[in-house]
Amino acid sequence: MRLLHKTIFITDSDSPSGKALMQHLAGEGAHLLVNSTSGGVDIEAQRVYCLNAGSNLKVVRLDLCHSAEVMAMLDEAEQHIGPVDILIHNNNRVETANVETCAEDLFVQVMDDNAKSAFVCTQSVGSRMAKRRAGKIIFISSIHAEKPTGSSFMYSLSRSAVKMLSKEAALELGRYGIQVNTIELGPVEGDEDRFRSTLSTLYEDVQYKIPSTVMGTYNDLAEAILYLATDASRYVNGADLRLDGGFLLHYMNHKMNKPAST
Repeated sequence: MRLLHKTIFITDSDSPSGKALMQHLAGEGAHLLVNSTSGGVDIEAQRVYCLNAGSNLKVVRLDLCHSAEVMAMLDEAEQHIGPVDILIHNNNRVETANVETCAEDLFVQVMDDNAKSAFVCTQSVGSRMAKRRAGKIIFISSIHAEKPTGSSFMYSLSRSAVKMLSKEAALELGRYGIQVNTIELGPVEGDEDRFRSTLSTLYEDVQYKIPSTVMGTYNDLAEAILYLATDASRYVNGADLRLDGGFLLHYMNHKMNKPAST
């Protein structure tokens, strides 16, 4: 068990990625603090799994954009499962909108959910880690920190903001023995609909734009998280791990690795 007795804070446990992380990390001996917008309803199966695996589990429901709320929660959580050793920021809100017509309030909501929450959690958890001179912060981001979606410009903006937050935090918090890294996740099941665009063909035949033609899964993400969460990555700080199977290397649709029968 590579994470035995480590306390891990996952910011969005209700998502498919959050559910995969809960099971994967609990299976490695971690104790979990998870933020659930459903108050735990949508993760009941994962909760039972974690408890059966011997994991201490605390489910919270709070607005991660309010630092006072986050700090109070961390104070309480420390009494139940101990201080946070690893923060996994997993917020990933996608909304379809373009630059010309996007409503201002929707822009702010996406930036808050994806980027401001990352700052608040990093500041709140990072200050506590600094006092202990140890800790790891992992941002689950997207290849769209670098590549436009053609369908959700503010999503790309929020991912780019987190990319630079990670590097600034790695520089500052690294002085206290804290590692801060980002995983830029590429296509997984459902992304062809999530990022459907009238401007770009990026997600058309997305599977065949991956050299192996094998789509990634949230279990692949969990394995990458496990590497960054353990001592195996002790010399990795301020890095962006692109987890896309080579998707962004594709550049000509007529050269796709697509079976002739399709």
